Amino acid sequence: MKLENYIYGNWITGDGEGQQLYNAVTGEPVATATTKGLDFKQILEYGRMVGNPALRKMTFHERGNMLKALALHLRNHLDKFYAISYKTGATKADSWVDIEGGIGNLFANASLRRKFPNEVFCVDGESHNLGTNNTFMGTHILVPKEGIAVHINAFNFPVWGMLEKIAVNLLAGMPCVVKPATVTSYLTEAVVKEIIASKILPQGALQLICGSAGDILDHVTSQDVVTFTGSASTGLMLKSNPNILRENVPFNMEADSLNCIVLGEDVTPSTPEWNIFIKEVRKEITLKAGQRCTGIRRIFVPENKMEDLWREIGASLAQTVIGDPLNASVRMGSLAGQTQRNEVKEQIQKLLASSQIVYGSLDSVEVIDADANKGAFMSPVLLMNENPFTAKEAHEVEAFGPVSTIMPYKKAEDAIALSKLGKGSLVSTIVTADHKIAQQYVVGAASHHGRILVLNNECAKESTGHGSPLPLLVHGGPGRAGGGEEMGGLRGVKHYLQRTAIQGSPTTITAITNIYQQYAAGKDPGKHPFTKFFEELEVGEQIITEKRTITSEDIDKFADLSGDHFYAHIKTTNFEGTMFEQQVAHGYFIMSIAAGLFVDSYEKNPVLLNYGIDELRFTKPVYPGSEIHIRFTCKQKLLNDKRVVEKPEDFKRGDDIDKGIVKWLVEMIDETGEVTGVATILTMVAKKAQ
Repeated sequence: MKLENYIYGNWITGDGEGQQLYNAVTGEPVATATTKGLDFKQILEYGRMVGNPALRKMTFHERGNMLKALALHLRNHLDKFYAISYKTGATKADSWVDIEGGIGNLFANASLRRKFPNEVFCVDGESHNLGTNNTFMGTHILVPKEGIAVHINAFNFPVWGMLEKIAVNLLAGMPCVVKPATVTSYLTEAVVKEIIASKILPQGALQLICGSAGDILDHVTSQDVVTFTGSASTGLMLKSNPNILRENVPFNMEADSLNCIVLGEDVTPSTPEWNIFIKEVRKEITLKAGQRCTGIRRIFVPENKMEDLWREIGASLAQTVIGDPLNASVRMGSLAGQTQRNEVKEQIQKLLASSQIVYGSLDSVEVIDADANKGAFMSPVLLMNENPFTAKEAHEVEAFGPVSTIMPYKKAEDAIALSKLGKGSLVSTIVTADHKIAQQYVVGAASHHGRILVLNNECAKESTGHGSPLPLLVHGGPGRAGGGEEMGGLRGVKHYLQRTAIQGSPTTITAITNIYQQYAAGKDPGKHPFTKFFEELEVGEQIITEKRTITSEDIDKFADLSGDHFYAHIKTTNFEGTMFEQQVAHGYFIMSIAAGLFVDSYEKNPVLLNYGIDELRFTKPVYPGSEIHIRFTCKQKLLNDKRVVEKPEDFKRGDDIDKGIVKWLVEMIDETGEVTGVATILTMVAKKAQ
């Protein structure tokens, strides 16, 4: 079977016989892959000319719902994906991380749509007043780049590696072309075929090439984005492409990473963290046969606990059943191929220059339901380096397989120093129940690691573990790890957006962004805004309320009602040496009377409830005798997904009401015309009945 490439809106096979791909468990041929004869320049141009405009005209909410639909579709084909995944040497647990973890990324990024407006662009960060008369301001907007994302992925996670990346660029409004590592590309192809068959994505949003990347990087432009996951040497070669440098193409790299785990000095065999540590090490060595960018390569333990630990880790590894992943008792499958196994053994030989094997073998491995020679199987290997500060191989050589090196340290400062010798990693873990030790390690080591897990008995049951990147947290690391950054929730999406500063009058910026800017001209709503349905409201609609005089008696009553008898609110206080001239009104009292002034509360209306307050600030004291009025403005309208209730018993009051979220700017103004307080309140507002 020859794998197909999905390009120009069609499934196309490359020319020639191509590279032979094998079942990693049996050694039998699975498929061939080739991109010979493909026009890579045309592939990129098709994505830019067809996929990009289609995605750019969609709003963030439309793109997010597209991702959700895609995730739901793929979830219906899990059995097919699992059956193919076993051929890569992955166990069911390995495949779950790859397949369902990848689909989980689609769901997670789909949910991020709620953080964005229902627009084709978004405002980023705060607005800034740039003039003395409130007529000139600036802010930032984010718009999708007009190019295409090129994803060059690793072999170890052929599904997750693709879906975690495309989820982000698609939400941002950029198309992509995916180039999976050839050795496991048959699984990626199977998933892409289902994606294309679903017809959920617009034409040109996703293309796939199975085989060599050819000269694709010679044709990228400054509007494109390139991501790479793989070895540091290959990444450096790609990053140094003259066209990449000439066009200043954003290049995100995730490369080799000598990740480490540290056992805190406080942990002993009698504490639960001891077994937690051993379990985590065993899992990270054997899961996916150690073929994980986040796998633990270096193990640092107090020197007085070295022998006990390497013996117990070895005993734990000995319990790992290795063999055909189709056997339910198997806990570690094969490596991705014979070539990969040979490379791992070559790297181990380099490590043996300063280490010794304390568990495992390079020559033999016991497997079940499989032939160890025909399949790419190998034993887990635990090495010991007794001189980690002078023998540097463990900090320089990565064996990308079920291999790790245990090393001693004398004190906490040494553990931190040793962690940095890897010259940058994706993740580090410290196992400790001592919060001071945890803080010392995190603060001391954070500069050299993209993520740090503090693992103890308190969080162990819910912890996703050392090796599991999460969509809402940054994945990447400094130095050797590539210096890149992926995922991270909103941060990840912004990698595919252009940030542009815009300047103008508040009224102009309001018109451009659809978000009311303070000091912009308001609109006459015609009637009280609270009497309008969500669709009827317009950003900028504004009312000026009546005035209310603040009295000392009001302040006293609020103090008694709230229980807030702070000295500044008591009229008998001697105010000498304070910031106040006399009794001052509670800020929350002023906010409360603001609601009384702007709320139209006598009859039922489309406003369903108060949803919260953002950015409440009190900017000037309010004394007895002050006259307060409110400038109340519709600031922003946000869609709110109607909750889908699948079971009648899950129904909650209000689920049947279609609604949106409206932000209102509340400015509390005194008799001098000065703003004494400002807040953004949120309300749920009903939509018109359909």
